[in-house]
Amino acid sequence: MLLTIGAPMMASKLLFVRHAAVIPQPTQPAHTWPLSADGRFQAAQLAPQLAQHGPTRVITSHEAKAQATGQIIAQTLRLPWSTASGLQEHDRRGVPYFANQEDWTTAVAHFFAHPDKLTLGNETAHAARERFATAVQQQLTAYPNDTLIIVTHGTVLTLFLCQHNPHLNPVTFWQKLPLPWVGVITLPTFSLANQYA
Repeated sequence: MLLTIGAPMMASKLLFVRHAAVIPQPTQPAHTWPLSADGRFQAAQLAPQLAQHGPTRVITSHEAKAQATGQIIAQTLRLPWSTASGLQEHDRRGVPYFANQEDWTTAVAHFFAHPDKLTLGNETAHAARERFATAVQQQLTAYPNDTLIIVTHGTVLTLFLCQHNPHLNPVTFWQKLPLPWVGVITLPTFSLANQYA
């Protein structure tokens, strides 16, 4: 395809970031949990790795841990940043804290296996994925010439990326997602081109 001189260049990739490590607070909703000291350090260390991809803007979910991760990255790279609706984690308000990791993994695996049933929290897997997909597309439409860093959460990332990358197994992918995590996404196919922590 020939490009017209002076025509804007459309972004060819997107960077997804899963937020950095948090301080779990079992008596508080997960969306309010803050980053730990290690998490803040991780976010600062992650920024130079992101710089190689030429990002131009950082957008985060409204959740505290995503905002803090994104703000640190944006400040380190001297990029504009903002929050956006729809990028938040699967709605698990009211779900009790799972102290046992095996029980939590079983609950999430059941959630992935039954995407149209309300099995965990207040949102089905299908609804969470569609809500997240709409939010991502809104940001790409709003900033078509930017290489975006979108800071978000593990479950919605898994739902979205597994839809666009069918070779990925949702449970396996989700279990292996570290805090923080970076996915380099090829547009417009949303193929996972690379990933690292």
